[in-house]
This record gives sequence, structure tokens and C-alpha cells, in this order.
Amino acid sequence: MDSMVTPEFFTMAYAASPPWDIGRPQRALVTAFDELQLSGSALDLGCGTGEHVLELARRGVDAWGIDTALPAIEAARGKAAERGLPATFVHGDALALAALGRRFDTVIDCGFFHMLSDEDRSRCVAELPHVLAAGGRLLMLGFATIDLGHPPRGYSPEDLRSYFAGFREVFIRPAAFELQPGRLPIDEALGGMPAWVSLFERT
Repeated sequence: MDSMVTPEFFTMAYAASPPWDIGRPQRALVTAFDELQLSGSALDLGCGTGEHVLELARRGVDAWGIDTALPAIEAARGKAAERGLPATFVHGDALALAALGRRFDTVIDCGFFHMLSDEDRSRCVAELPHVLAAGGRLLMLGFATIDLGHPPRGYSPEDLRSYFAGFREVFIRPAAFELQPGRLPIDEALGGMPAWVSLFERT
């Protein structure tokens, strides 16, 4: 993993307020939730403070999140208690998914994959069969190709097709990745950083 994106980096980030923690779900993912009418069970990789997990729990999904940053998991559990939602939050490594001991109908990735090195991206793909059976879906939102000089590193549709060559592509669409105002130079017309929202199905 690139030196910037160690577990310690995320623990420190969530001890404050990281720019990607906007206090609500990303609009691009909410639109996808509506379109796909997600049901059954779902796991959010690198769930942060849990807004996407909680949105799915509100919709009746058996929603889980996993994150290496304990402050984020503690915040997510607190939100679940305050909102009376039956979500499950695991303090653990999203690159060691066999430890969860179960599979899900859908895996969600909001800004996790785009933080990974090439080596860890390959590791992430290799871990998915531990939590996705054939027919299971991977719904992702991450930066489009962009060079900030440091992670996150965006990706192109061709990159995604290469990484997930063993999956069936359902769609890859342009989207906005929303951030806290003033934290990064966003595309004002787009309303966030250029991104892709994508859906792949495990074959």
C-alpha cells in the first residue's frame, strides 16, 4: 500500500474530519440504490462513518460495513444507535474479507478502491469471492482518472474492465464524487470530483 494510505493514515483522518466524510450518502450512490432497488444483504468496503450502510439499513437491507479506522467505526455505531437502525459495523481489514465468514448479495465501494496501490487493487479483487457468490454485485464510486500527485488515484473505464475482467460489466457511468466544501479543488459545475459509478456482477 502507498505510504500515505496506511491504516494509521485513516485513523488519524477520522480523528478529525476527512474531506470525503460529507455527513450523508453520496448522491450518485443513492441514485443507484433507487435504480437497482437493492435488497437482501450488502457490505460496504471502507465504510467510514457509515452513511451508505445506514441508508441501506433504512431501506431494509441487511447492511454491514468494514473499516480499519476505529474512530470511524465507533462513529458509525453511534449513528446506528441514534437512528435506531440495525446495521453491523466491523473494525477490520477490507483486504482480508474471508474473516467475515459470510457472503453478501452486494458489495459497495465508495472511495476505497481509488485509494489503493496497484498491488492492493489486485488483492481487493482477489478477496471479493470470499464475500460475493456468483451473481453477486459490486457497486463502486471512485475518482475518474486524475493526478493529484498523491493518492487517491483515479481510474478509467478501461482500468476497471481490466481489474474486473472476471466479472460481467453492467454499467460504467460518469458521476460526481462529493466532498466537503473548500477541502479539494472540485469541479463546481459537476458538484464534486469527476468520478465513475460502476456496477459489475460476479460470474
